[in-house]
Amino acid sequence: MLRPELPVSRSLSSIADQVGAIAPDLDLDILGMTNVSSEIEEGDLFLAFAGKKVHGASYWKEAKALGARAVLTDAAGALLVQDFPTVVVADPRRSSGNLSSWFYGEPMRDMFSIGITGTNGKTTTSTLLYQMWSYVGREAGLIGTVETRIGRDGVFSKRTTPESAELQSLVATMRERHVRNLAMEVSSHSIVLERIRGSHFNCIGFSNLTQDHLDFHPTMEEYFLAKSSLFTHEFADLAFINIDDPYGERLARLTQLPVIRLSRNDKRADWSYTFVRAVSKGQEISIRGPGGILIEGTLAMFGDFNLDNALMAIAIAVESGVDLVDIAAMLPRLTGAEGRLETINVGQPFSAFVDYAHSPDAVTRVLETCKSIATGKVIAVLGCGGDRDSSKRPLMGRALIDGSQVAVFTSDNPRSENPEKILAEMTQGLDIHLPNAVVSDRHDAIAYAVSCAQPGDVVVVLGKGHESGQEIAGVITPFDDRLQLAAALEGHR
Repeated sequence: MLRPELPVSRSLSSIADQVGAIAPDLDLDILGMTNVSSEIEEGDLFLAFAGKKVHGASYWKEAKALGARAVLTDAAGALLVQDFPTVVVADPRRSSGNLSSWFYGEPMRDMFSIGITGTNGKTTTSTLLYQMWSYVGREAGLIGTVETRIGRDGVFSKRTTPESAELQSLVATMRERHVRNLAMEVSSHSIVLERIRGSHFNCIGFSNLTQDHLDFHPTMEEYFLAKSSLFTHEFADLAFINIDDPYGERLARLTQLPVIRLSRNDKRADWSYTFVRAVSKGQEISIRGPGGILIEGTLAMFGDFNLDNALMAIAIAVESGVDLVDIAAMLPRLTGAEGRLETINVGQPFSAFVDYAHSPDAVTRVLETCKSIATGKVIAVLGCGGDRDSSKRPLMGRALIDGSQVAVFTSDNPRSENPEKILAEMTQGLDIHLPNAVVSDRHDAIAYAVSCAQPGDVVVVLGKGHESGQEIAGVITPFDDRLQLAAALEGHR
């Protein structure tokens, strides 16, 4: 967990006042806070949340041994703590968001901050914004699924959106290092679990909403309501919304925020394309924005979904003050995020890509893009993750077989589930015959896909993108689709 170098100190009594609780009768200075007991540093406040299986307060002794000076928890957690300073609140998760922001001096308000939410496109859009700010010489920050960046320095991301204490400490560190522009992914989990409580963005962007995470959200309606709860004055000043998406069009009507509407084709939107033409290195584009804005150039990215991502990133970049001439000049240099339709080229006579697509809609969109590039077959490899929304598995399987000429069904991260069970659910009702195949071992599946390729074909490996490991039965072993695909391509030449 990154922390500012300049010391921060708040009294335990002022912390208790901030959350509306009663402080223990002790004069204690708190120097930091975290909800991860193993990451406690001397002088910390341990934030103990109730978990699905174990209450965080169960780890108070570990936290104390590492230097924690007090615990903030709920009534159930307080019963687990003995003879140790404890601040009791009704909802520790909710309280810790505002508390963490206050503790670090509301760092997000000291920069131009952007939150991007939606099922697909968060990573690419936020990465494009980071790249554009960097190209014009601004110190920029990025928080997301693939990585966290503070200027030129990269930090490993444990989750898409950090827990509240880690998030506010991270943004405070960015502020200390003179970062003044921040692009951040906001997951629906982080909204429901109160991780972004206490955060305030200049702008919030909504990309789309398609089936995913129904292991966490009971219904699509609740998934939408979680996303839409971000679009209030508590969290942002301005909304950028893709109205081509039905949920986006609905959100634009419902939100209390001022809305900038984005559309690929609807000229009534504030931002839209007037011209798009596929070329060998990407897409030639012409964009119209409010007040007669015109931006033209070649975007070095493929696919309609990347037109959506680029349009939102460009519109927000203009809002942040990036010059239109600079944006047009940098279009061919924008690459998006790692593992998002990432090209793998070792000199083979066909195209090869790795992509993170792991929802039915994302699989369909990526395969449509591959079809537009291919002069021959589309050969696609896909698996479904274990311990996640199982209802999308047959939909992903159908999307795979409908969108490719050679569909290779394989394992993703089975986690605690039986890989063969997952594959059976993916292929339910499908008539699979050669050259389509079910190959449980992902290494062998990638090798088989490459063996089927001829000049003019496109091979794409879907699902894991930038990930560098595969989790099977609780054990994570090194596995990077990009390296696996490159090795298979080398062997095929």
